[in-house]
Amino acid sequence: MKKLLLVLVVALVAAPAATAGGWATVGLSSLPPSGLKAGQDWPLEITVLQHGQTALTGVQPAVTVRNVTTGKIGGRFVASPTGKPGVYRTVVRFPGSGTWSYEVFDGFTQYGGAKTHTFKAVEISGSASGSGFPTLPVGGALLGLALVAAVLFLRRPRTAPEPATGH
Repeated sequence: MKKLLLVLVVALVAAPAATAGGWATVGLSSLPPSGLKAGQDWPLEITVLQHGQTALTGVQPAVTVRNVTTGKIGGRFVASPTGKPGVYRTVVRFPGSGTWSYEVFDGFTQYGGAKTHTFKAVEISGSASGSGFPTLPVGGALLGLALVAAVLFLRRPRTAPEPATGH
């Protein structure tokens, strides 16, 4: 009976240990570059490793950006396999200026081990594309046209009007 009880205790203790170990690490090919602007591309490769060693294929990692001030999510960017085991690629864009946190969901759902890995918040400056209206080129063209019109106006010949004859 003691032997059976010992086997039962060992089995109960070992069972959770056998299913444990569903964890992964993520590595990033780069951090957001200094001077990154809102809307500007941040190409990123994510390496997902089971137990920090074995390349994980068949997972779907994703990057989420969150405004630190408001707490609102600014976007979620799902990564796609690159063809190299454990390496996934995405392009992240911060939607506005301000302080943003970013986190990577590793996608390793097997054994209930999926985890979101957080990183230090970054400052994102104003829009990379501005207002979208090409103010400088259009303004320059209008100024050039105004100068041409002024030169043509000033160079036209000036003649005195003909006196009116009563004929």
